[in-house]
Amino acid sequence: MSFHQPRKIVDSLKSDEELMEFFCKTGDESFLEQLIKRYEYDLYHYLRRFLGDAQLAEDVFQNTFLQIYLKSSQYEIGRRFRPWLYMIATNQAIDHQRRNKRHKSASLEKDVQTGSDTLEGISLLEILPGNSPTPEEQLENQERKNEIHACVNQLPDQLRQVVHLVYYEGIKYREVAQILHIPVGTVKSRLHTAMKHLALKIRGIDDLSLNQEE
Repeated sequence: MSFHQPRKIVDSLKSDEELMEFFCKTGDESFLEQLIKRYEYDLYHYLRRFLGDAQLAEDVFQNTFLQIYLKSSQYEIGRRFRPWLYMIATNQAIDHQRRNKRHKSASLEKDVQTGSDTLEGISLLEILPGNSPTPEEQLENQERKNEIHACVNQLPDQLRQVVHLVYYEGIKYREVAQILHIPVGTVKSRLHTAMKHLALKIRGIDDLSLNQEE
């Protein structure tokens, strides 16, 4: 299976939830295969950024859908599929990190617009020093993104997970809370802590309170 080409529209008339419901009711693996094809690009690249390793990302992707297959009886008909999928994938990734002791991250370069809550829909670049780049400042902008990359890599796992899910994947606070099994308030607290730390770090200031935060 190739993970390196943008996903194609697969049976777009059926929602994720409908495909999963059909799979649960019939056991017909073709419905699960359609879900795999639908998510093979986005989920793989999320895992690759999360883990920082292409081979681990492929392994975790495969394990995630194996868990979907094995846990299909636990799926609640009508439940949103995407948060459930990302919850399983994130748990699998964390398990792999623990087993392999590989705590890597990857770049966070995509602006997302996910809602109207305090930090949702705000680009990381917007909270860091500097104005919106002009065409002449593209190189400088890339250098700043590289700085963000380095700083994100240094975040504790629990903060990095929230940054990835909210800012790169565009998942709303409520769904991130479901994925990580934490209250929405904790999602917001961790995100604010991460943003504060990144904003200080990019200015060359160490946030001494970071280790005392959640």
